[in-house]
Amino acid sequence: MEAKTKRVLTAVKEYTIIAFGLLLYTLGWVFFLIPNGLVGGGVTGIAAIIYYITGFPVSYSFFLINGVLLAIALKILGKAFGLKTVFAIIIGTIFLKILPDVIPYEIIADIAIGNGKMLSAIMGGAFAGAGIAITFTQGGSSGGTDIIALMINKYRNISPGRLILMMDIIIVASSLFIPTQESVGHRVAIVIYGYILISVTSYTVDLVISGARQSIQMFIFSRNHDAIAEKITSIGRGVTVINAMGWFTKQEGKVLMVIVRRTESNFVFKVIREIDKNAFISVGNVMGVYGQGFDTIKK
Repeated sequence: MEAKTKRVLTAVKEYTIIAFGLLLYTLGWVFFLIPNGLVGGGVTGIAAIIYYITGFPVSYSFFLINGVLLAIALKILGKAFGLKTVFAIIIGTIFLKILPDVIPYEIIADIAIGNGKMLSAIMGGAFAGAGIAITFTQGGSSGGTDIIALMINKYRNISPGRLILMMDIIIVASSLFIPTQESVGHRVAIVIYGYILISVTSYTVDLVISGARQSIQMFIFSRNHDAIAEKITSIGRGVTVINAMGWFTKQEGKVLMVIVRRTESNFVFKVIREIDKNAFISVGNVMGVYGQGFDTIKK
């Protein structure tokens, strides 16, 4: 019963975080990008282009295109991913539908439109990128090209942000062919703003994901190494005990080597402080950790 409750609470936490990520993502579009007539990447970018040409609501296009991509992803990424992405697509569609009516236009005009397309492209890209990355960290997706990026990333060690960037470059370039009364110079400017937008989005995705996955390596020198090691293993992290000798004292001892996520480091420091506040600790960042409890080596 306790294990079942824990699984339910974990699922609620994951879906809540995904919803928050989608809120950030849609805010970037509804607040900064669409009011300025900017074109970004992904399915939302395609939906925005359709909206500029036909007036067809962005939320409807977003839902329909994602439905097709999701049907493909279910077979490749599994049912767990599919369930979270169905949730993400539905929540994203709802946000795209209701947020334009909830946010007063005066605020959008004052902050987004009033400060120009450049600031809006940067802020919209930052919001969208952070939202995409947050959903990625919970095993979900905001849909669209994110789904394609995750399908490729499952088999190849290619940065999701880079994959999204390549696809988005094509989508933004297609905005040149939108039939409009604006001059060619204006349309080229929109494309340039679009490239700034997707660059910020891509950078933010990788920045947030690398921060969530970043690990550290700790060497712990303590006379109470056994008690510290026992406590650290309680969070499911392994501890390696190394025989060592202090050259100055000529005394033999034990050194603990521990690799944990950066988000788990506070727990380790708390354990060490409680057991041996005089322990000597060396901490270093590691570029990548592969194996049980960390990342999987891909082809």
